[in-house]
Amino acid sequence: MKEKLHELLEEAKREIFGANALKELEDLRIKYLGKKGEVTLVLKNMKDLSQEERPLIGKIANEIREDIEKLLDSVKEDKKALEIERQLEKESVDVTMPSKRTSRGHKHPINVALDVIFDIFLGMGFKIAEGPEVETVYNNFDALNAPIDHPSRGLSDTFYITEDLILRTQTSPIQVRTMKSQKPPIKIIAPGRCFRNDEIDATHSPMFHQIEGLVIDKDITMADLKGTLDMFAKRLFGSQTKTKFRPHYFPFTEPSGEVDVSCFKCGGDGCRFCKFSGWIEILGCGMVHPNVLEECGIDSTVYNGFAFGMGLDRITMLKYEIDDIRVLFENDVRFIKQF
Repeated sequence: MKEKLHELLEEAKREIFGANALKELEDLRIKYLGKKGEVTLVLKNMKDLSQEERPLIGKIANEIREDIEKLLDSVKEDKKALEIERQLEKESVDVTMPSKRTSRGHKHPINVALDVIFDIFLGMGFKIAEGPEVETVYNNFDALNAPIDHPSRGLSDTFYITEDLILRTQTSPIQVRTMKSQKPPIKIIAPGRCFRNDEIDATHSPMFHQIEGLVIDKDITMADLKGTLDMFAKRLFGSQTKTKFRPHYFPFTEPSGEVDVSCFKCGGDGCRFCKFSGWIEILGCGMVHPNVLEECGIDSTVYNGFAFGMGLDRITMLKYEIDDIRVLFENDVRFIKQF
């Protein structure tokens, strides 16, 4: 039994010194010192020894147990340091090596143009108003004085969800919501996505962006409207820009007009960009119809105002000379990074 214990110690030494990893050392600890380990089995079998042998063998077994534990602890520290060193070598970073190139994001040209427009109108005292993209037929048409037989209310032009709910065709419902929830004076711009049942081509898309403006107060005149939009055009396209107002018809404004700006490519002389007319159409506008004011709970005998609306995609295309609306929605980073 005594010889067996010493052989066990020598065998344990060889295996412990030969271990290459901490996991192997833990396996050896279990092999020799665990509940079913070899040293433990020797201690359990001491009942078969004589009374004279038990104290001697028990002492030797405990000494060997302690020797193996000390040996495991000492080797464990060395192996742990070695593994850390190996890991550091494996995970080392050469700080002189160039790093992987990361691609930074970039604002979309529509958002770039929108920021410029926000800056212009906020500087004139306007506030930004928002509303839902799924709107009621009432807010989108009825409250805006659109007759029941107006072509834009047809299925060929508008996306209907139910008989009473649609995807808004304009951001004008934001104006309705504002007039119903706030008392004059009101001075807002209303940006957002709109949806119409259009075929996709170079100038049309079923999803597009609009930004509209609304001013309601006492003694507002057409001169206020013209001055506001003239200032907007000069700030957006350059101080040399001229504006021209042409009569038009919109059900929610009276009188109504469309606004042209002098071509910023040729200065109004005529070129391919302006189709040799010297002018470029940018938006529609007019004085808010009294029916709209009354429908929204505003006394049209006390208050009046003006409204205007423009296609943000069109403004973006004009400002940055983009000739196809489809590239705005293709999300090609090479195109977006140009702006």
